[in-house]
Amino acid sequence: MRSNLTAICFTPNRDGDGTAHKWKRPAAIPLLVLALLLGACRQDMHNQPKYKPLAESKFFADHRSARPMMDDTVPRGYLRTDLARYTGKMNGVDVNYFPFPIMRADLERGRDRFNIYCSPCHSRLGDGNGLIVQRGYRKPPSYYSDRVMKAPVGHFFDVITNGFGAMPSYASRVTPDDRWRIIAYIRVLQFSQTATINDVPPEERSKLMARQTVASPTSSHPNPPPQSTTGPNEVPSPYSGVIPPAVPFNANAPVGTQVPRPYGDSPAGAGPGTLPVDSTVTTEGAK
Repeated sequence: MRSNLTAICFTPNRDGDGTAHKWKRPAAIPLLVLALLLGACRQDMHNQPKYKPLAESKFFADHRSARPMMDDTVPRGYLRTDLARYTGKMNGVDVNYFPFPIMRADLERGRDRFNIYCSPCHSRLGDGNGLIVQRGYRKPPSYYSDRVMKAPVGHFFDVITNGFGAMPSYASRVTPDDRWRIIAYIRVLQFSQTATINDVPPEERSKLMARQTVASPTSSHPNPPPQSTTGPNEVPSPYSGVIPPAVPFNANAPVGTQVPRPYGDSPAGAGPGTLPVDSTVTTEGAK
């Protein structure tokens, strides 16, 4: 078959005496291209019989293509045998201890996650006056109320995981270990508002007292910063909030007409509070 097609497509045009001339395009070439294209139409696995996410299925009775996980199925990497770490409970009761040691790096991570996910409602101080609350969202309880101060850490873990009241669940956005770090930072906030000077280690207590003395509002600064002032003939700073008054101007007024100055006396040579205005308009050189 291939040899026949070659003979048809590439046979030179000859005269009756057998002399070969220029090649001609035979009519079999379009047929050859069509045969190649038809051979490339096989789909095989290019279009797979599959469901797109959340697509309807007529095969299952509930018409859901995304099937629920079977009972006792554990995805790879999700074998969570430490119930306290991943649920915040033991025997159905909120735990009151952290399931892993909390270090300084964990507190810094917890503060970072708290400022991102919690502070919009709870505020960075934890008093419940976040920016969203100031714009009408339901106010959460303060971390410094007696009920929240006495709540076990497992309660906070359960609230972050499952939500509570107007607060939605953050399980999809905050990992279990980061939830514990956030809770540790909340405990730091609570301790910061109830601690006394006696709770500070002795070696740090003197530094703290010295710092408070320096930052006392009753102490005067030895070199106060200079204050910006506006002279009688100066326009106020654009950041001062002062709007200069309008100055009347008449383009048809004769030369030498005096107009009041909004900021005190005029330069030397002019009357007090006035400024000579030259209303002459020249068009010399204009075309």
